[in-house]
Amino acid sequence: HEAPRRVKRAWVIPPISVSENHKRIPHLLVQIKSDKQQPGGVIYSIKGPGVDEEPLGIFSIDKFSGKVFLNAMLDREENDRYRLRAFALDLGGVTLEDPTDLEIIVVDQNDNRPLFRQDVFTGRVVEGAEPGTCVMTVDATDADDPDTDNAALRYSILEQGAAGMFSINATTGEICTARPGLDRETMGVYNLTVQAADMSGDGLTTTAMAVIYLEDINDNPPEFTKEEFSMEVEEQAVGVDVGKVFVHDKDLAGSPSWLAKFTILEGDPEGAFAIRTDPHTNDGVLSVVKPLDHEVRDRFELTVSVQNERPLEPSAPASPRALATVRVRVRDVNEAPVFRENPRRISVLEGTPPGTPITTYTASDPDTHQIQTLSYALLYDPADWLQLDPHGGTVRTKRELLHPSAFLQGGWYIALVLARDDAEPPLSATGTLSIEILEVNDHAPQLQPPAGVLCGRPGRGGTLLLGATDDDRPPHGAPFHFQLSPQHPQLARNWSLARFNVTHAVLAVLAELPEGLYSLPLLLRDSGTPPREQQQLLNVSVCHCGRDGTCLDGALAAATAGAGITLGALMIILGSTILLLVLAALGAARVRGRRRALRKGLLQRSRDDMRDNILNYDEQGGGEEDQDAYDINQLRHPELFSPRAKPPLRRDAPLSSGTPMAPRKLPSSPSDIEDFINEGLEAADSDPSVPPYDTALIYDYEGSGSVASPLSSIVSSLTDEDQDYDYLNEWGPRFRRLADLYG
Repeated sequence: HEAPRRVKRAWVIPPISVSENHKRIPHLLVQIKSDKQQPGGVIYSIKGPGVDEEPLGIFSIDKFSGKVFLNAMLDREENDRYRLRAFALDLGGVTLEDPTDLEIIVVDQNDNRPLFRQDVFTGRVVEGAEPGTCVMTVDATDADDPDTDNAALRYSILEQGAAGMFSINATTGEICTARPGLDRETMGVYNLTVQAADMSGDGLTTTAMAVIYLEDINDNPPEFTKEEFSMEVEEQAVGVDVGKVFVHDKDLAGSPSWLAKFTILEGDPEGAFAIRTDPHTNDGVLSVVKPLDHEVRDRFELTVSVQNERPLEPSAPASPRALATVRVRVRDVNEAPVFRENPRRISVLEGTPPGTPITTYTASDPDTHQIQTLSYALLYDPADWLQLDPHGGTVRTKRELLHPSAFLQGGWYIALVLARDDAEPPLSATGTLSIEILEVNDHAPQLQPPAGVLCGRPGRGGTLLLGATDDDRPPHGAPFHFQLSPQHPQLARNWSLARFNVTHAVLAVLAELPEGLYSLPLLLRDSGTPPREQQQLLNVSVCHCGRDGTCLDGALAAATAGAGITLGALMIILGSTILLLVLAALGAARVRGRRRALRKGLLQRSRDDMRDNILNYDEQGGGEEDQDAYDINQLRHPELFSPRAKPPLRRDAPLSSGTPMAPRKLPSSPSDIEDFINEGLEAADSDPSVPPYDTALIYDYEGSGSVASPLSSIVSSLTDEDQDYDYLNEWGPRFRRLADLYG
């Protein structure tokens, strides 16, 4: 390290202070001087901010005298000091002295007012807050030198109203409550004008606004606007609003401290009314939740209380209007008749004769304070079984009530009765009349089946299971009682009846009986009240028994058992057979008529000469090119052929078949071809010498071509080698050619 060189005191320049905003310029700041004077003189220069660096031109130096001048006003808030470098050179530019520092300090002046950080400060405090409760802090800044009084700020409240409810800390700017008595309902917002001043309160000043909102507490109970309210509602109305009770609350609208809650304390023991709060108006809405009856009670006097949703503050005063009386008058209206018993259930015996009174079904009118007359009518009587007295409501039978019936549901008949008053407008009510049709034991049991077969040996299949049916419903049916007719006691020597279950019994032989048909009179009785019985004949065919107890002669047994078929069953069988035969005959006639109409229509519709295209399709030979099956010249020139000529021989006829019994008459003109063809068809059908497989060979015209594909396009899963065609020989002479080709 180099040893510190000793600098002459004259070249060391102390800091220079200059006041900001100095207006007399240029202003001499200092004169620098070097001890090394040269014969020709010394050249001085300075460099640094304010000279050759931004900001330019603030300082300058006389290069011969070394005087430093201030050329512009300074602002301490922009730059509080400048550090320059001073140089001393000879005339040749050689440094005479080492560069020295030149520091210029800008002295502050109180040229800046304090500034609040915001124009409006906002704070909140609950109403009724104790004195000394701090609300918020306001603060300001000053651009002047903080180490001088130019930036020493003091705060104060210039204006807050006459009450003086708030104070401010002069040093910190904190605003607090100064006295009790803050009431939101009296004044909800306080606007304070605060001031900040520098020079410890004696300098420059500035102002701002401080807005303080008082937060609501429940210090005011709700109160009814009056002590009594009167309302009116129609009877039987449910779910409707009767009216409103009005309240007033000084607390903040919409807050829990403001929202009211209503209670019905007295006057509604049945709970017919309800009261709720209208969230928008805070009023109480009274409504009906149960139907009211003017004839039972025509007015109500309710005691209603009100309070807030939020509990009241202990310091809040009690309200003298927390209770109100609500008087409700029930207005009388016309009410519909009422069937006290609905549905009405009654029982009527089956077969009750017409005109029998079965019940009196009436309604009552709730309007006891009004004189009204009720009338009745049948609204629903599907079977038209009933008649109703329109004035007295007496129900009678119109016709005999039968069972079973399609109008009964589980033995019950349902009818609807309409009751109507004579008010204006009239009102009506519907009553349901449920009539149970009681079963009467009016049918005796029937033996099923009425015939049977059994072996004639006791203990070896000599039993027959008998059953019975009854058209009556329980309890007038089973169990059935079977017994041999008491009028023929001799039957008990050869036969016995034993109960099998509630509907069946077992007939058994007691002694060996010869084969044959036996008619046994049986007495059948049901379990009704009173019981019904009937004597019936049982046809029993006794057959020859085998070892296993079965009948050996089945034909005899079946024939004899058939004697038990009833006449009704036989008539049904015969009628069904006749109906089937008639339908078959009609179907055959219809098919035949369609065939003839088709043949006639084809010939009439075609305008072409179709005679060249009548082909012999039953010839299974050369296909459509084979035109030799029939001589077509006979159709083209019928005049050349005499009726006495011998008819041509049919080539496709079997060898054993003969010629027709008589020759057919040829058509006299080409227009008679249709008749000629039909006659040929009839002759072929009626010829007894032709086998049944022979058919008419002359067909109708079928067009010049076919839209169908050739038979060769049909794909078969079998090849010709896999099939046997020898059976074609058995099909007659028409298939011999196919048999020769493929056999």
